[in-house]
Amino acid sequence: MWTGGVRVIISDGEGRILLVKQCHEDRDIWMAPGGAIEAGENSQQAAAREVLEETGLRIRVGRLLWHIEEVSPARGQRFVNYFLAEPSGGAATLGTDPELGPAQVLRDLAWLTRAQVAALPHVYPDALREEVWNLLEGNAEQPDAYRIRT
Repeated sequence: MWTGGVRVIISDGEGRILLVKQCHEDRDIWMAPGGAIEAGENSQQAAAREVLEETGLRIRVGRLLWHIEEVSPARGQRFVNYFLAEPSGGAATLGTDPELGPAQVLRDLAWLTRAQVAALPHVYPDALREEVWNLLEGNAEQPDAYRIRT
């Protein structure tokens, strides 16, 4: 059975993207906001909901950047759709993951430049270090949006 998720690359139009810091297995990891697709939602609806929950921002969901599939014995069958979005309201403040209750993993959020992201010790996925910036700056063609990881 496949489990679906979303992550959202939000640009502020000033050369920064919004990332959230989550703590997993005693390690802080910076990533795009997002999470699981819930029953009755499509990917774009999940993207808007997850960003609002985690960051307080309302967004206009744009194009699909990547569809990444993973099949592994440890984690099962999963896919994540990465969307591009722009803010349409609200203010960026650290939110919560309602489904986690008191066991929250969100630790921080920040608008970061390319250089700041490159300097972070743990970023997921690595495409946030270079590839996404090339797309945002128009220095690369839209990549093949479908990828499989093993």
